[in-house]
Amino acid sequence: MAEPRRFFLQTLGCPKNQVDTDKITGTLLDVGMVPSRDAASADLVVVNTCAFIEEARQESIDTILALDDERADGSRLVVTGCMAERYGDELAEALPEVDQVAGFGVPVQLGRKPEGLSVSAAPPVPEFDLLNVRRPRSDLPWAYVKIAEGCDRTCGFCAIPSFRGPQNSRTEESILREVDELDVREVVLVAQDLASYGKDHGRRGAIVPLVEAVAREVDRVRLLYLYPSDLSDELIDAVLASGTPYFDLSLQHVSKAHLRRMRRWGDGQRFLDRIEQIRRREPEAAFRSNFIVGYPGETEDDQAEMAAWIEAAQLDWCGFFTYSKEEGTHAADLDDQVRRELALQRLAELTELQDGITAERRDALVGSTLSVLVDQPGVGRSHREAPEIDGIVSVDPGRTPGRFHEVLIDWSDGPDVGEASADADAAAEYT
Repeated sequence: MAEPRRFFLQTLGCPKNQVDTDKITGTLLDVGMVPSRDAASADLVVVNTCAFIEEARQESIDTILALDDERADGSRLVVTGCMAERYGDELAEALPEVDQVAGFGVPVQLGRKPEGLSVSAAPPVPEFDLLNVRRPRSDLPWAYVKIAEGCDRTCGFCAIPSFRGPQNSRTEESILREVDELDVREVVLVAQDLASYGKDHGRRGAIVPLVEAVAREVDRVRLLYLYPSDLSDELIDAVLASGTPYFDLSLQHVSKAHLRRMRRWGDGQRFLDRIEQIRRREPEAAFRSNFIVGYPGETEDDQAEMAAWIEAAQLDWCGFFTYSKEEGTHAADLDDQVRRELALQRLAELTELQDGITAERRDALVGSTLSVLVDQPGVGRSHREAPEIDGIVSVDPGRTPGRFHEVLIDWSDGPDVGEASADADAAAEYT
């Protein structure tokens, strides 16, 4: 009996890409392939790329070339994901090492391209709906679930709508079926514009009944990437009622004038008022946000306002990114581009400020008892920590993965906390 063919998948970028990788895995398992632990022993090597900013694109290229060096003779190298969708033919011409460039609706194939044809000239293959194909059961007690693809917004810095397309929401039925098949304790809902779920089908506010429905199926439902104007009272009610008071707000900046340059809604005071309103209702609520520094036109006053806001907001977690000039976006042609050296200085200032705030908020947990979901031996999370992006709770290695445990926090170290019997090095190994 012939040995089954093996595949190796490398994922880059955001959680939404990880979901796509899981879907590709499901299709490969369905045709009888089995996973390989490394590229060297695989018949099929797949790189799921990110194209959000220049650094991500360079990492994708470097990874493709590294895996080409590692893979076995006769194996097939396939590039998929955002770079494949955004730069398909260009990528195929620039990387002759690649056997297939597969956009979002193109199935990854094991067969080799016809002799003498370039990747871009290879015969077309039928498209499929990657958003709704089967996923294998999760090996961890949590999983991302993508509820929509694409985005209808026109943020000045973002090229995602140009290659992910307009908002395309899944049916609630298909989402709940996937949740059931994953068989996990925590579901993390993700999308390019999560709170706009259902708008494209005339169901504004559909995110609320979806959250309520998922919360009936799992112990925790967590939401990532909420546009602030869509954080309605009804959605706040649903999140708090779910028992996981975690709010990931996509703010990007706080200066009103600068947000308008970004083609974004809101201002710092509105954001602070909303956060304070939630904290009054649930003092244990945790908050995360992301901010861009160095977007064209950003002034020293904008930076000072941003720093003052960070100090006032006391968020649990923040991600800061320097602006990346993206072809085809509104901001690419704006005047007053900020020097990269200055943007990096501003990034360092805000990062240092937030690191101190995060450490203080983690210190405040020492002496408290948290309900912790153990992801793997020695590593767990309370409601305050989203998987893979926030700190962790180090727990006794004897605590059973996949279960909730009441954990007395004995120590804090930067973004991580733990109990007395936990291995303090677990956090470093996990991250």
